[in-house]
Amino acid sequence: MTWDCDVLVIGGGIVGLSTAYAITRAAPGTRVIVLEKEPGPARHQTGRNSGVIHSGIYYRPGSFKARFAVRGAAEMVKFCAEYGIPHEVTGKLIVATERAELPRLHTLVQRGRENGIPVRELGPAQITEYEPQVRGLAAIHVGTTGVCDFGAVAARLAELAQDGGAVVRYGAEVRAVGRRSSAVAVRTADGTVLRAGALVNCAGLHSDRIARLAGDDPGLRIVPFRGEYYELTPARAPLVRGLVYPVPDPAFPFLGVHLTRGIDGAVHIGPNAVPALAREGYGRRTLHPGELATTLTYPGAWRMARQHWRYGAGELRRSLSKRAFTQAVARLLPVVTADDLVRAPAGVRAQAVLPDGTLVDDFRFAEAPRTVHVLNAPSPAATASLPIGREVARRALAALAG
Repeated sequence: MTWDCDVLVIGGGIVGLSTAYAITRAAPGTRVIVLEKEPGPARHQTGRNSGVIHSGIYYRPGSFKARFAVRGAAEMVKFCAEYGIPHEVTGKLIVATERAELPRLHTLVQRGRENGIPVRELGPAQITEYEPQVRGLAAIHVGTTGVCDFGAVAARLAELAQDGGAVVRYGAEVRAVGRRSSAVAVRTADGTVLRAGALVNCAGLHSDRIARLAGDDPGLRIVPFRGEYYELTPARAPLVRGLVYPVPDPAFPFLGVHLTRGIDGAVHIGPNAVPALAREGYGRRTLHPGELATTLTYPGAWRMARQHWRYGAGELRRSLSKRAFTQAVARLLPVVTADDLVRAPAGVRAQAVLPDGTLVDDFRFAEAPRTVHVLNAPSPAATASLPIGREVARRALAALAG
C-alpha cells in the first residue's frame, strides 16, 4: 500500500510538534505530517498556562515526570537561548504558611535532592530577602525554575520540523481513524484521507477520544479541569518579584494557587482547578452537551468526586467568590486585596482519570499496532516537551519499523 507519509502526528501543541521535530532529527528523510485542528499551533494547554519552566522537584523519583522535567528544564533554557525566545531563570519559593505543611515541605526537600535538584531551605527572615511581601513559616528556594513563552517555543518547533521536511497542516481536524496491518488512515473534517505507516496521538484534551477512534481502549477518560487566573494590577505588580508557590497537597496533581511573574512582566495568580463543562471550556458558561455527558456517564468521574469532594468544594468556592480566591492568595501575600486582582484568561487541564477514580499522576504512553498514544501529558509537559518528543519519536519509529 502507498502511504502519504511515514508518520502522521495528530496534535499541534508543544508535544506533537516536539515529536515531529525529534523524528526529523533522529531519522532524516522520514516523511512526517502533523494535523492540527486549530488555525495555528499551541492554542490550548501549551498556550494557556503559567509559562513556568518547572524544575522537577514535585515528582516521584524515577517517574517520567521527574526524569523528563529535570532534563527538559535544562534543555528548554538552552533551546530558548539558542533561538532567541524570551525566557528567564528566576528560581522560585515554595512556602509553608502553616505548621501542618512543614513535614510536606521537608519531603519536597528530600525529593528534590533525590531528583538531583539543588534546593536551599529558608527561614522567615530569609524568605523576605527573596520576596519582601511574602510571609511564611519556612520555605525552600529552587534555583532552576524559570519562565518562558511556550507558545513561541511551539511555533519554533513547527518551523524546525518543517525545515527538516515535515509538513504541518492547520485547520485539519481528524474525524475518523482506520487501521490495517499495512497502514493507518485518517479522515479530516474536509474529507481528506491520509495514509501513514504509523500514527502518533498527541491530541491533548481529546487524546482518549482519538484512541477510541483508532479502535484502542485507553483505559482512562480525560476529565477537563478549568484553571482560572487573576493578574495583579500594574500598580501592584511590584509586590511579587518572581515565582511563589504554596506547599502542594500530595493527594492531587495540582500545585495550588501560586504567584508567577511571567516573561511579560505581569504577575499571574492561579490557577485553581474546577471541572469544566467542555473539553475546551475556558469560560464558565461554555458547555458542550456531548462532552459533559461523556464525563457524567464515566464511573471514574463519580468515584473521583466522592473521594475528593472536600477539595473540590473548596476549589469551586474560590472559583465563584473573588473574596475566597483573594483569601487563598493572602496566605502567601498578606498585603493583597480583592481590588488588586483582575480576571485573566483561563486554561483547561486535560486530566486523565482511571475507572476507579484515581487521578493519573505521571505521563502516560500506550502503544498499539502502528500507533503511539500520548494519553496523559499535563503540566509539566511543556517544560519536558523536548525529552517527551524524543521518547515518543523513538516509539513511533519502532512502530513504523515493526
